[in-house]
Amino acid sequence: MTRLTLVEPRESEFVDRMGLVMERLGGTRTMGRLYAWLMICDPPHQSLTDLAADLGVSKTAVSTVARQLEAAGMIERAPTPNREHRYRVVGGGWAHALRVQFAGLRQSLDALDFGLSVIGEDRPEQRARLEETREFFAFTVRDVEGFLQRWLDHRDAAPPREERET
Repeated sequence: MTRLTLVEPRESEFVDRMGLVMERLGGTRTMGRLYAWLMICDPPHQSLTDLAADLGVSKTAVSTVARQLEAAGMIERAPTPNREHRYRVVGGGWAHALRVQFAGLRQSLDALDFGLSVIGEDRPEQRARLEETREFFAFTVRDVEGFLQRWLDHRDAAPPREERET
């Protein structure tokens, strides 16, 4: 069976722009392109073969990136009657990915605490830089759960999209 998907030029531009966004956020361009395509494709669940063809990348590259996005909680495998892997976007994926990223900040606190134990009071400039950095990370870790809760409250309180447009 031959698959011929015609991606509209503006859709292709969106997919490419999201590739650049993901790259700026520390991911790969293919990761952003795959996620973007899964947000707008029809049907909303696609096989690895379909994704590779639609994005013009190898099936191996799509498989690798799909596993990374799945591990980050941004996409999931959709159930299928056969053994074919199909993927779709998960609601709340960005909030989950942010939680995972901010979990790494907690580890930075341990490293900065160690740094403070190494740098004595006789080096006030170095200690001041470490202390400010530690306080920034500590503040961020304390605030992230509140930030994510405010997002969920906002999302849940917003009227459905069709009501906002009228």
